[in-house]
Amino acid sequence: MDFTIQHFIALAPLLITSATIIVVMLAIAWRRNHSQTFLLSVAGLNLALLSILPALKVAPLAVTPLLQIDSFACLYMALILVATLACVTLAHAYLGDGATGYPGNREELYLLILMAAAGGLVLVSAQHLAGLFVGLELLSVPVYGLVAYAFFNKRSLEAGIKYMVLSAAGSAFLLFGMALLYAEAGTLSFSGIGQALAATGLPSPLAQLGLGMMLIGLAFKLSLVPFHLWTPDVYEGAPAPVAAFLATASKVAVFAVMVRLFQISPVANSGVLSTVLTVIAIASILFGNLLALTQSNLKRLLGYSSIAHFGYLLIALVASKGLAMEAIGVYLVTYVITSLGAFGVITLMSSPYKGRDADALYEYRGLFWRRPYLTAVLTVMMLSLAGIPLTAGFIGKFYIIATGVESHQWWLVGSLVLGSAIGVFYYLRVMVTLYLIEPNLRRVDAQLHWEQKAGGVMLLAIAVLAFFLGLYPQPLLTLVQQTGLAG
Repeated sequence: MDFTIQHFIALAPLLITSATIIVVMLAIAWRRNHSQTFLLSVAGLNLALLSILPALKVAPLAVTPLLQIDSFACLYMALILVATLACVTLAHAYLGDGATGYPGNREELYLLILMAAAGGLVLVSAQHLAGLFVGLELLSVPVYGLVAYAFFNKRSLEAGIKYMVLSAAGSAFLLFGMALLYAEAGTLSFSGIGQALAATGLPSPLAQLGLGMMLIGLAFKLSLVPFHLWTPDVYEGAPAPVAAFLATASKVAVFAVMVRLFQISPVANSGVLSTVLTVIAIASILFGNLLALTQSNLKRLLGYSSIAHFGYLLIALVASKGLAMEAIGVYLVTYVITSLGAFGVITLMSSPYKGRDADALYEYRGLFWRRPYLTAVLTVMMLSLAGIPLTAGFIGKFYIIATGVESHQWWLVGSLVLGSAIGVFYYLRVMVTLYLIEPNLRRVDAQLHWEQKAGGVMLLAIAVLAFFLGLYPQPLLTLVQQTGLAG
């Protein structure tokens, strides 16, 4: 294959992210400096984000049979890079500086986050099972290290080992499923598999088994019921910025490639597999919301809540026509914004590093009287996650319901409404806790270091964005409409 300058322009986001990884690695080897590593990472991610604009001009373009850079890939690349930027900013505030900060080496955290982001970029542009697997492993392996980064904390180490073992099991299912699909279709490219399956009408039992095993592997990464058991423990044990990365960039990448696989091979979404997806969606919505009801730990609560949110997203995947692609794009953008805001508040409450994260609900009692700005941000995020009107989350939920109604998926719409009603209860419980008045409570604004101020400014911007998109969603809708798979 002849590489032209257009191919390099199309690949620019991935190439710049990879170059940033090398620069950061050399900078760490030369001289350990926390702020320098942070600034290099942020500069590289911003450049990668800006390079998406010229990449859009040459899209759609196949770069080798493995990657397809089109407007769909560009939208999700941008989403992953924005989420990574936010997580890097939060990590800088979390790790702190000097005697008050994290006691171990700080710089490698940025290196691992950048590597995982590069894996996400490969994943969203994959059009071939080999590209999918390379991207998935490049995303997953650094995350094992990130989750266990606070290794002297027993919970963090336990979370890292749990995630590694279960993720490896998920990857094994995925590989076996790919092998079965290849045996049936004779090709590894998504479009080739789609054509081979369409030629035979209904997929053969072998192809259905292969697709089913691949679905199990991807459902592990998305923590869908019944493959969700690792989620609350890993979210609780992981350092707060890492949990934010896991909830946003990591899951967006996996869901985007799943959408591409199902859209290019529409036969995959018919028959038994469609029924299985419907059952998984309903189970994820109900189990996720019901288990979140009993939580007194904010990270675990957000973990169970994310299970329910990806259950909602499956509704659009099952519908897979009409508004479905638009709904998925809108929902993922609003979900990323609100999750970053919620985990961002936990991060700033937990730093400088004190041995464990401030994730127990009782630590947030009366937060309004101590940290009013953080309380305002968390309140907006909880309202948005609950899907209350005038917040970004409402627009996302509205689109998912519209998609379900349009394709007559009444069971799924019913479970979404029921799940949302349960969700409102535990989100409101968190909000009420923030405004409780403790006996002898005095209003004190905590002293912040400059890194935390940077994180705080970013959180306020996220809260404003969540409100703005709830009031005036048109820019987001236009952006998503222009970047469907057809684009």
